[in-house]
Amino acid sequence: MANRFVLNETSYHGKGAINEIPNEAKARGFKKALVCSDPDLLKFGVTKKVTDLLDDAGLAYEVYSKIKPNPTIENVKEGVKALHDAEADYIIAIGGGSSMDTAKGIGIIDRNPEFADVRSLEGVAPTKNPCTPIFAVPSTAGTAAEVTINYVITDTEKNRKMVCVDVHDIPVVAFVDPDMMSTMPKGLTAATGMDALTHAIEGYITKGAWQMSDMFHLKAIEIIAKNLRKAVDNDPEGREGMALGQYIAGMGFSNVGLGLVHSMAHPLGALYDTPHGVANAIILPTVMEYNAPYTGEKYRDIAKAMGVDTEGMTQDEYRKAACEAVRKLASDVGIPADLKEIVKEEDLDFLSESALADACCPGNPRDTSVEEIKALYKSLI
Repeated sequence: MANRFVLNETSYHGKGAINEIPNEAKARGFKKALVCSDPDLLKFGVTKKVTDLLDDAGLAYEVYSKIKPNPTIENVKEGVKALHDAEADYIIAIGGGSSMDTAKGIGIIDRNPEFADVRSLEGVAPTKNPCTPIFAVPSTAGTAAEVTINYVITDTEKNRKMVCVDVHDIPVVAFVDPDMMSTMPKGLTAATGMDALTHAIEGYITKGAWQMSDMFHLKAIEIIAKNLRKAVDNDPEGREGMALGQYIAGMGFSNVGLGLVHSMAHPLGALYDTPHGVANAIILPTVMEYNAPYTGEKYRDIAKAMGVDTEGMTQDEYRKAACEAVRKLASDVGIPADLKEIVKEEDLDFLSESALADACCPGNPRDTSVEEIKALYKSLI
């Protein structure tokens, strides 16, 4: 069977990467942008770093900012209308996964109007046309939505997250500039960084993993383990390392899928509006322990990439060491140790059923069940 690999057409990395936005827009003949960004980024002047460049270059744009942290069907529908009202021919998505996921939904529906019902995009939708061109400018180091073919939209009526997978939604250009991430508070830096680590670890052990994806995931684990603590302390070197590490993780997992950690995290975001990175970070070590018997020697590689000296360790020892290294990193950056403040016991059946039905679940290296997922949730409350 052939393995497919899909990446951005173009990407820019490092300090000042956003300065290339006007050049790319002009080179492509774009006339007007819909700038998708969330209200907080507007409030704190992060979005302005990009719109100032557009103003200086004489490039037209309008801003759409009705985007929630866990973006909803309504956010996408309103965004499609905003795109049409603005008569924009491309989108600049500035922010974390919420802005970029919303932009992807908008762009897909714009060029594939038969999918105007946002729910029809769940899973692998058979769209025919590439979405409205997206320039992706991440302001967090975690989701890697700027390089993935995935996006997640919340169905508030059904209290569930819809995972959408579509090669037509990938941004044409990514501008990964650590300066755009310098204003992230510690908590958000920690949560998004642990989200990136989850992508790298789950991508490395997922059923779809292969040699090329392994190369990206192991390097991402190494970079994230080295830089996340420094990034939380707002060290410039740490910020730059995390910007690169999370992107490399995205290059991998976008092409091979994820697993049970994401499947269990998604319902928490849908039901309780839990930040996605926080949910992943709390769940990751527990699910790693659950999956360990089905991962061969891969946990030795993970432990090494996390900085552990595995020389002379038995399989049980390096598996335990990998899980403990992840747990220690999460603790060091201030992630809660459990779900006691989040999950209500009466919701466990709904959460477990939702997790099993989640699009990420089939990629998990260990086949599971509602009962086993429920036991995992229960162990964390």
